Formats: sequence, structure tokens, C-alpha cells
Amino acid sequence: MPAGHLDLGRRGEDAAERLLAGKGLRILERNLRLGRLELDLVCEEGDTLVFVEVKTRAEGSLATPAEGLTSQKRSRLLRAAQAYLTRHDLWHRPCRLDLVAVLFRAGSLHHIEHTPDAFSADAPGSWQPW
Repeated sequence: MPAGHLDLGRRGEDAAERLLAGKGLRILERNLRLGRLELDLVCEEGDTLVFVEVKTRAEGSLATPAEGLTSQKRSRLLRAAQAYLTRHDLWHRPCRLDLVAVLFRAGSLHHIEHTPDAFSADAPGSWQPW
């Protein structure tokens, strides 16, 4: 039986996958490991590749799910997206970085929120050449 936090994370990713599929995104990958990096979900919406970070919390957590997307986590997500684009030779594709924040209360899904373009990669050394 998985540890509680791993089970909660899996349930959050299940909920995120259902939400995104319901919005018409096509799920390409889930829990993809790229060396020491991981992508929670890789989706496609039209021509756009969507790299989705899923943050799940239970009621009583000290931080909200969105607060879990720290600058360190954003940096790792960018590196993972770069590795994915390189591995699949997809640098020509438009991309975005989304967040799905999931909150469980009393063991049941309480709130789920999808934020497209959750953060920008426009900083110096931008992750895409276009």
C-alpha cells in the first residue's frame, strides 16, 4: 500500500487528468521520468504542448496547492519540459506551462482549479527559441 502522500498525489493526478480531458486536452504522458526530472502530465491542446504540474493538498495543509509551485519547482519543470522537447525533437511546437491545484477535504475532492500559463518562462535564457 502506498504512503498516504503518494496516494493523495495519485488521486490528485487522476482528478487533474479527468478535468483536462473534459476540457478537450489530449493526455500524452503521465508521470514521465526524464532522468531525475519528472513531468506530471504532458498534454496536447490543438497544436500546443501543455506541460502540467499537479499540486495536491489535503484539508489542514499549511500551504495551498498553488503555493507548492515554488521557484525551485518551476525551474525543475522548465528543465523537464526542455528535456521532453529535446528527446522528441519538438522544439518547433508552441508550449505552455499549466498548473492544476487540487484540494481534498475529508478524503473527497473538494476543489480543483486549472490555471493555463500558470507561470512564464520569459526570463533571460527563455526555454523556447521562438
